[in-house]
Amino acid sequence: MNKSNWDYSIFWKETLNQLRSELSEQEFLMWFDNIIYKESTEKKIILSVPSSFYRDQVKERYLSSVENILHNLSGSKIEIDFSINNTPSPVKKEKPKKISSSTVKKSKPVAPGAINKKHPDLSDGYSFDNFIVGDNSSFAANACMAIAKNPGKAYNPCLIYGGVGLGKTHLIQSIGKYANENSEDIRIVYVTAEQFTNEFIQAIKDSKQHAFKNKYRKVDILLIDDIHFLQSKDATQEELFHTFNALYDSNKQMVFTCDRPVSEIKNLTDRLRSRFERGLNVDLIPPSFETRIAILKKKVEEKNVVISDEVIELICKNVTTHVRDLEAALTKLIAYADLLNKEITINIAKQQLKDMFANPKLSNITIDTIQRIVSDYFNLTPNDLRGKKRTKAIAFPRQVAMYITRELTEYSTTEVGLEFGGRDHTTVMHACQRVDSKMKADPSIEPYIRNLVQKIKETGTK
Repeated sequence: MNKSNWDYSIFWKETLNQLRSELSEQEFLMWFDNIIYKESTEKKIILSVPSSFYRDQVKERYLSSVENILHNLSGSKIEIDFSINNTPSPVKKEKPKKISSSTVKKSKPVAPGAINKKHPDLSDGYSFDNFIVGDNSSFAANACMAIAKNPGKAYNPCLIYGGVGLGKTHLIQSIGKYANENSEDIRIVYVTAEQFTNEFIQAIKDSKQHAFKNKYRKVDILLIDDIHFLQSKDATQEELFHTFNALYDSNKQMVFTCDRPVSEIKNLTDRLRSRFERGLNVDLIPPSFETRIAILKKKVEEKNVVISDEVIELICKNVTTHVRDLEAALTKLIAYADLLNKEITINIAKQQLKDMFANPKLSNITIDTIQRIVSDYFNLTPNDLRGKKRTKAIAFPRQVAMYITRELTEYSTTEVGLEFGGRDHTTVMHACQRVDSKMKADPSIEPYIRNLVQKIKETGTK
């Protein structure tokens, strides 16, 4: 029988109605608003979804419930199948091409009926289409999409936090870009916390506070990047507090980013901290190997070059920090191949990227640096880590600092013990074992230790 003779769309609509009543509004919008009924066969409904990751998440979370509802509605077993609705760019099979400023990138429309307009504060390079979603970013990415589609209704306010180069700015700008392109009359402001502060100071200097307030309190979406910059800036915090209240009371959307959880921002007023914590707080962690592969393949496709999977895997096995380092490795290889007109082989990649692939034990990282960054993260002082106190609030951070010291430096356990208040080498060994065991037992611990390691490495290379 021809496919067109089977139409289960009415069953699918009723399934959605039942799911909407069972799930929270935010959860329903996140996982079902992007699903489109495509077609049916005799025993199957085919649904269109944005990505393979999206498909896998829906299957894992909801497939059983969906098929049970369909069975109850239809009286027969109807299977669900998925098709991916994104159309990848054609694979380039020609010889590597030179990169030039004239290379034109083709962008997919973000949604049917999208308005072709640009926003002066937002970069063309950031969109949901070119953000690679992985296990490290799936929750944040889907929350941001839900916000972009329903500003002021889902997850307001929202705070995205994580280390450098993990995609915070990409996501916050993607929200603005999507909303701007899909709404005819919407007021969006994107600004860094530093820009917000500088504008506020200038407004006071020029006696234009009223104009400043109008700019930020009469928007539909306010996007502020890097709010950790507001530490110790009392007057700016006061102004943002009142701006926050005005927008929140008007159901206007606010999204912020930060390089750490808001609870760890020092010299931030309690009432502003409580505002940031009022809504959804999501973290971004360094991408997994599989996600790094996907990111790098996307970058290769965008740059219209040919790099073998073997070389891509080599880079991703050795560059484990963040997307900017992956891009740096790729840029170096492309420049080498372009200038010398050579194909990028595995041996060339190893030779050109040997500094990036070097032993992670960096000679320019000091124990003082590690102690300072770790103590700052845990809101302690370096003296706390070197001192004699053994309270839980100090003992575990001290163990983390010892563990990282052993990971990043060539110091022996005896030398490390001396730098941490003259402790015995067995104490250092126990600390490392303790941290390693905790990371295996509690998945939430490893990401922030990796972020600390990343921050220490970055400090050591400055």
